[in-house]
Amino acid sequence: MKSNYRFFLTISFMLFACMTYAQLLLVTDQNTNNFQGLLADNGISYKQYQTVDEALANANRGDGLMVLAGTTGAISKRQAHQMKDRELKVYVEYPSYLTSDKPEIKKINLERGVISSNTIAGVAPMSIVTLNDQYFYCYTHPSSIMSIAKVAGFDKAEYGLTDTESYPGMFQEGQFLVSSVALSNQPKSRFGPTEVWNRIWQFVFRHVGIEVDTLILNVDVRPTFERNAILHTEDFTQSINRGLQWYQHSKLLIHEDWVDIVGQYTKKNGEDVVFPPVSDRSPVGDGSLGILEGHASYINQDGTQPIRWWIRADCQAETAFAFSSGYLLTDDKQYASIADNLLQYLYKASNLRGGERSDPASTSYGLIGWATTDPDAYYGDDNARVLLATIGASSNLQTETYFPYIIEGILGNFRTSGKSGFRGPWFRDAKLQTLTWQELFDSELTNIHPHYECWLWANYLWLYDKTGYEPLKSRAVKAIQTTMENFPVWKWTNGIQQEYARMLLPLAWLVRIEDNELHRYWLKMVANTLLQDLDECGAIKERLGIVGLGRYDKVRSNAEYGVKEAPLISEYGDEVTDLLYTLNYASFGLNEALAATQDTLYKKSLDKINSFFVKAQVRSEVHPDLDGAWFRAFDFNRWDYWASNADSGWGPWGTQTGWTQSWVLNSLMSHIKQTNFWDTTQDIGKNKKFQEIFENRKQHMLKLN
Repeated sequence: MKSNYRFFLTISFMLFACMTYAQLLLVTDQNTNNFQGLLADNGISYKQYQTVDEALANANRGDGLMVLAGTTGAISKRQAHQMKDRELKVYVEYPSYLTSDKPEIKKINLERGVISSNTIAGVAPMSIVTLNDQYFYCYTHPSSIMSIAKVAGFDKAEYGLTDTESYPGMFQEGQFLVSSVALSNQPKSRFGPTEVWNRIWQFVFRHVGIEVDTLILNVDVRPTFERNAILHTEDFTQSINRGLQWYQHSKLLIHEDWVDIVGQYTKKNGEDVVFPPVSDRSPVGDGSLGILEGHASYINQDGTQPIRWWIRADCQAETAFAFSSGYLLTDDKQYASIADNLLQYLYKASNLRGGERSDPASTSYGLIGWATTDPDAYYGDDNARVLLATIGASSNLQTETYFPYIIEGILGNFRTSGKSGFRGPWFRDAKLQTLTWQELFDSELTNIHPHYECWLWANYLWLYDKTGYEPLKSRAVKAIQTTMENFPVWKWTNGIQQEYARMLLPLAWLVRIEDNELHRYWLKMVANTLLQDLDECGAIKERLGIVGLGRYDKVRSNAEYGVKEAPLISEYGDEVTDLLYTLNYASFGLNEALAATQDTLYKKSLDKINSFFVKAQVRSEVHPDLDGAWFRAFDFNRWDYWASNADSGWGPWGTQTGWTQSWVLNSLMSHIKQTNFWDTTQDIGKNKKFQEIFENRKQHMLKLN
């Protein structure tokens, strides 16, 4: 028995001594796409070679071989034969290829990757991934593991692949796993969602002989905190500071050294304005030449994002509001200077209040243009936010300079609204010049669409509180009453949640001026409807409205994807929150509702939302122009920046200096200081100059019997 045991040990030792362990060989002449970092993070050892022949010369039977980006050209028949002969487990990606003739090359535009089989464990067929800004080969193959196609859907190709042009993105030929795109660019190019890419890499590594149970995917752009992190007071303060610093790190404040580029890149209607940012070495402006809109929802191959080279009125005022609030919190006088410069640019240096808008005889008097390249468009919701932000900044800076613009702006919008307080979504100046303001003021119009209408009502209620001018109140109340009587049959923009979020502010201020059971009931009803989708983490799940009432309804086909404004979701249940249209305004409105009612529901909800803001803020050492920002979309189930990128202008990875950054920052600063807009701006109404200007403009702008 003992001799048999010794014999077994001897044979085992000899076999062990003769055994050659499989190794991983990389073929690439680059170390710039972070793929080697992915291997290192997961403890995967490898040997790197610059050519396929060099790797083959060092390969043993059964080794794994990955021919990666940085290696160009065909895998020759000789090389393929050697690989088969040695039973190598091979992965080949763009720009290398297996075919005798080089395939046609295309570049990703609106296309995404679609997992088109059940081959990858844990990834359902039709799951979507991004392949940002990559070139790919137009292979033909009967059985794809992943396809490349333009498809609609949140994280699944909702309408399949039958009616859209598609190409094999990944397929298997015996021992060869072939990708038509350079998947090794994933870490640097920020392919998403991370959760799915974790599974894809496990599949690829398994093919080349490496088993990784739990893969670590470190990303260059990530949320600041994990979902369950415990926050402290200093975390909120740091978030605010990073959010304010983002305005400068992003280099969106226009500087005289590169102001000429703005003229080259910007366009009339905000389309075709996406271009690279200025260089890292370029100086940052001080606000006197304005600020650009933000980052486009497009990720370049190097992981950077281009800029929307467009100067909007709302972004000027809202950014000024953020800087002015930052000045109060930090006593940083540079913040005060930037805020004032932005307002000076908006109201005096630019054309946004010029031309007919500054002519007392014009129907357009007092209105604020949409953008410097399209100043003759007047959106009610944009005007409303410009005016509220100007009020907030004026209060913070303790300045009377902008009192005339505040009063003219509110009265200019008020007198171009109808009898019932509705104004419609927007006007063109050419149309206004054919009408008198009296015709508009006496018109019959109902537009149950809070996104476009209701923050103007908040402006009217605010000004009524400061002046006692009854028509401001009566028309605002009538519009609010009509809207609430039609609840929940409301028009909606990109989703219904944003309509509820916007409605909170005028309802809260209605309680301020007429605190009664009905007004509190209206406020609570809208809040409860919105907050039923408040997740414990502080995100509010998006929801589509009634079919047929949406301005930018659900994308209905693959062909529609990416050609118009669109929701972030495909259906209710997609766990995404919107920081451009919903959560940013919900927090501001809830803070005013809390101040008006002291209702603990609003406080508990606000605490969650503000904590979410801190956690979801972008952290990136690699891309400092993104660090401290908030993207439009956040998938709070995956805890990742993910949503449908169907919106043609403002998708999930976009930043916005006004709509998003300013209102989030002001929400956090109100949270820290335990303040609210209504109370902090009360002194404006007590200002003698403000009252004198109001009486003067009222007489000239509203000559009513």
